[in-house]
Amino acid sequence: MPEAEEVDVEIKQSDLRIDVFRSTGAGGQCVNTTDSAVRITHIPSGIVVTCQNERSQIQNKEKCMQMLRTRLYEEELRKQEEELGNERRSKIGTGDRSEKIRTYNYPQNRVTDHRIGFTTKNLDRVMEGHLDDIINALITEDQNRKLKGE
Repeated sequence: MPEAEEVDVEIKQSDLRIDVFRSTGAGGQCVNTTDSAVRITHIPSGIVVTCQNERSQIQNKEKCMQMLRTRLYEEELRKQEEELGNERRSKIGTGDRSEKIRTYNYPQNRVTDHRIGFTTKNLDRVMEGHLDDIINALITEDQNRKLKGE
């Protein structure tokens, strides 16, 4: 798991509910008499982290905060990747290998972009780097699709 630094994830103390309780399991009489286990609940996200590995309540709380930061960081990364994936899917074309993007026809001096059905008769200028016509057509098609809500 990637560990999040304090700088990566900002956690407000007001968003936390910290519960202290007695540890369970083997460990001798000290386990039953001291409240060393810690449970931290992040209220906005509902994430609950519990730690009772260390003998000290302070150490358990530090480990809980580290685990909570890591989980919140992972959740934020997942959301960003999901948004990026949605944005990619909304772009023109799917990017599949079988999908034909453009045809460059030298004998007819023609360039056709199959994703949007755009054809221009100046292949020589396109090959020299003058892509303004194609780029403007792609931008126009993208804006039209966004207006339609696709």
